[in-house]
Amino acid sequence: MSGILEHVNFTVTNPEATARVLCDLFDWQVRWQGESKMGGRTVHVGAEDNYLALYAPLKVYESERPQGVLKGGMSHIGIVVDDLDATEKKIHAAGYNTMSHGDYEPGRRFYFLDADGVEFEVVSYS
Repeated sequence: MSGILEHVNFTVTNPEATARVLCDLFDWQVRWQGESKMGGRTVHVGAEDNYLALYAPLKVYESERPQGVLKGGMSHIGIVVDDLDATEKKIHAAGYNTMSHGDYEPGRRFYFLDADGVEFEVVSYS
């Protein structure tokens, strides 16, 4: 068996609020939530076989540089959807701006930033 990505854990200000947004936008579910083993709170949100772990530590440290240029920093999280246009409408209705639209082989994509500045790529291959 080869490796299968199960989850990505990243820091947010309010994991419950971020989970609500992601559940609404991508029809996901909260899989688990509770105290983190490191202190703070964590909410696992996603599908049956993979998820995002949204972690809020006891103290959050700000960075002067965007995550995508920090060594070990995260550039973006890619999410595949069936209907790119309908998903973009949901994202706009939730108050987020979309950017960097592109058509490329084999699909189409755009990006948006959540309330914590986490960048999401939304892509469709249909």
